[in-house]
Amino acid sequence: MKNLSTKLITLLLLSNLIGLSGCNSSPPGHRAVYLLLDTSGTYTEELAKAQVIMNYLLATLDSGDSIAIARIDSGSFSEKDIIAKATFDDRPSTTNDQKRLFKHQVDEFVSQTKRGSGHTDITGGLIQAADFVNETRAAEKYVLIFSDLEEDLRKGQIRDFPIDVQGIQVVALNVTKLRKDNIDPRDYKKRLQNWQSRVQEGGGQWRVVNDLERLDNLIARR
Repeated sequence: MKNLSTKLITLLLLSNLIGLSGCNSSPPGHRAVYLLLDTSGTYTEELAKAQVIMNYLLATLDSGDSIAIARIDSGSFSEKDIIAKATFDDRPSTTNDQKRLFKHQVDEFVSQTKRGSGHTDITGGLIQAADFVNETRAAEKYVLIFSDLEEDLRKGQIRDFPIDVQGIQVVALNVTKLRKDNIDPRDYKKRLQNWQSRVQEGGGQWRVVNDLERLDNLIARR
């Protein structure tokens, strides 16, 4: 009987240890958001709308959540393309200071961006965005692409390969139509379908949100 009691206690202790180990290994219940801004050609005229998205994100994200905003450049693999980034502190007063600084940095970038980049490396930006949200180990990961989704690469750049976006929600925002889309509307649909396929084949989820007045469900609220 004594041996049986000893075995039961040992099993309970092992069960508790396994449970504690499982809790420690699980990712924190936070969110990470990376917003990619297209700065090519005439799309710079759309950047004021990106500030609406930023304001929504800053109002929605809480302590422990992470956010970054970066431009889509000719070769978007560099830290220099990140306009602002932050992981919000547990202290509300510090978080508010971080949000004010973040907003100032993005507003300044938008006001100073008059001329767009010569090329648009969306794939490179998406890869860097995936790296950022994965490194945060957040439970919910989002990459938002504010672009017409027309990738225009420099000569010699190779981007025709799979993109690993496993477990990431990729949302295309404000996908405007190009002049050529008016000639053949099927081009617009093909562009959306191509990116949807690449994201889903890479293990991610895909959505398109063109109505920026309906951002209430863009990211999950805690």
